[in-house]
Amino acid sequence: MSEPSSPAPGPDRARRSRSITVLLPVLGLIAVALCGLFVFGTVTEKVGLPAVTIGVLAALVPVAVVVTAFLWVDRWEPEPPNLLLLSFVWGACVATIIALLLNSGAEAVGDLLLGSGGGGKISGLISAPLVEEAAKAAFILLLWWRRPSEFDGVVDGIVYAGFTAAGFAFTENIYYFGRAFAEHGFGDGTSAGVLAAFFLRGVLSPFTHPLFAVMTGIGLGVAASTKVRSLRILAPIGGYIVAVLLHALWNGAALLGGAKTFLNVYFLIMVPLFIGVFSVVLMQRRREQRIVAAALPMMVDARWIAPSEVPLLASLSGRRSWRKQARKQSGRDAAKAVGRYQASVTELAFLRRGRKLTDEAKQRQRELLQVLKTSRAEAVRLADGAPRG
Repeated sequence: MSEPSSPAPGPDRARRSRSITVLLPVLGLIAVALCGLFVFGTVTEKVGLPAVTIGVLAALVPVAVVVTAFLWVDRWEPEPPNLLLLSFVWGACVATIIALLLNSGAEAVGDLLLGSGGGGKISGLISAPLVEEAAKAAFILLLWWRRPSEFDGVVDGIVYAGFTAAGFAFTENIYYFGRAFAEHGFGDGTSAGVLAAFFLRGVLSPFTHPLFAVMTGIGLGVAASTKVRSLRILAPIGGYIVAVLLHALWNGAALLGGAKTFLNVYFLIMVPLFIGVFSVVLMQRRREQRIVAAALPMMVDARWIAPSEVPLLASLSGRRSWRKQARKQSGRDAAKAVGRYQASVTELAFLRRGRKLTDEAKQRQRELLQVLKTSRAEAVRLADGAPRG
């Protein structure tokens, strides 16, 4: 005798589910907006509106460089723009306010225990590295947990960590640049104003916060791509510990050491580490290219793509030329359709790389195939000059 079928969800349950689906994102946006307003109000109260304006203008330059760099990293398997924006906003608002509150508390306790000035050292050497790296990592960890389909490797961890840290550094730079302007103006021969602060933070070290956060991102990326249970636990913890230690070393060089110590840490540790991370990125990008190239013949056999498209899909230069040609011949919408087609091919390649598909992965594959078919049809229709339906 067969088991009785489960009753279909009633209208009350469906309404509750719909309310949660709509309400939670709205509440999340409200919370982020409130955090942003709080941070803006706090910074304005400390340095004044004119100084904040100068700080914003100065902070736009390094953040544009950092974001552009991480978008370059994210070219093979581009992450959803809404998630990249959310990671940036998390760093700029939520992580910043968490760090502001906890670091201020640590500074107050330090001043109470060690006397005036001691709190700043406690905050800079202990609280800031622990709290700030945890606040930035929280979003990446949440993303890995809730959206595993958008987080499947080291490059994803690097990109999301970089965007979160870029947002955090953007807000922090606004404050430091604004304070430098409020206290010393643009600077002169006897005082270090906003120009000196911009040189130190915007020219010499725009990648410091992203570099620290990337350590945690690499750890989470390793955890997302391995089946070894112990590594899934130890890699993120190890990445976070490295991020905290580097952050503490950087702050310690600025707080406790002189100019010589700071420069030694910068050139002997931070610059080689940055080069090392850049090398890891290059290796991971080549690995992603090999994964896609290896999957293309199978896609041809399955008749998902045409044989003539293989050389166009196997390299970034081929893909870029294809989009450029589509835009030149058929317009921007056609180029976007080709871009969606290329992205779906990449995701299908990563989904099928050397492993048996779970039920969830099979459902994801069906969704990607639908995107592939619709984007191809859209590109062909626009190329043929068919009227819009």
